[in-house]
Amino acid sequence: MRRKPVPPAPDSLDGLWAVQSAVPDDPRTERDCCARVVARTGVENRDDASDWLAFLRALSLARATDEGFERVDDTPNRATLARRFRDGVYGARDVLDALGETPRSADEVFAAFDAVPRWERETDGWEAEWRERVRRLLEWAVLLGLAETTTGGYRVTATSDPET
Repeated sequence: MRRKPVPPAPDSLDGLWAVQSAVPDDPRTERDCCARVVARTGVENRDDASDWLAFLRALSLARATDEGFERVDDTPNRATLARRFRDGVYGARDVLDALGETPRSADEVFAAFDAVPRWERETDGWEAEWRERVRRLLEWAVLLGLAETTTGGYRVTATSDPET
């Protein structure tokens, strides 16, 4: 299952590890986990912390149990994280597929992005929300080495396929 929430990408992987380490290593309720993430990191509120929990689950860095959420004791390398991002985060594959060797702006990638569910297209403000989500996906792709920024926008990197 691919997860939809995409928090803002931190400046480095250290930011990811900081949020992961704030998740308890024994199961706690989502409310407790979110409070802990907010208290121990720069995450500003519970909603953002909830997005982080879902994102960490997509990267297999946290898991949901019958008792609540817990941290997974795992520090995968960048290539493994990149593969998990592509496979586990909703829209990541689509954004990467929209990139090529010629740089594209975030708006151009959004225009090529077909993964917005039909029901969401019928809600007010969907375009701004999904435009931001695409921008965040691009920033995560850069952080994970799947894409790079250039003066013309974003483009895939030679290592954008985590299988190679």
